[in-house]
Amino acid sequence: MSIFRLYSGSDGQSHLEKLSFSFTPGDIAEQSPTQAASGISFSRIKGGAFSDWHNAPRRQYVITLAGALEIGLGDGSVHRLGPGDGILAEDLTGKGHTTRAVGNDTRVVVVPLAG
Repeated sequence: MSIFRLYSGSDGQSHLEKLSFSFTPGDIAEQSPTQAASGISFSRIKGGAFSDWHNAPRRQYVITLAGALEIGLGDGSVHRLGPGDGILAEDLTGKGHTTRAVGNDTRVVVVPLAG
C-alpha cells in the first residue's frame, strides 16, 4: 500500500510525493493518527473513462479498491495506482492532473477531509 500526496507546486503544475505515516502499535494492529473527515463515498468507474485536466474539488483521499487509476501530470509522467494505493488530492489550483480508469472494474473510495 502506497499513499501519495498530489499537490500544486509554485510552478502551477501538479506534483506527486510519497507520504509516510507514523504508526502506533496496538494489540492486533498498528494504526496511523486519526484524521477528521466530512464523509465517505464509493465509486465504480467505467473502463477506460478519462477525465482531462482538472483540479481536486477539495482536499480528499482517493483510495483504489479494485482496478487501477492512472494520474497524468504536466511533466508528461503517468503514475498508476492499483488496489490499496491512494492519493491525498490537494492540487486545488494550477493546471491540475488527468485521470484514467484502467481495466473494466475500477472502484475507489473517496474520503473528503474536514475543514
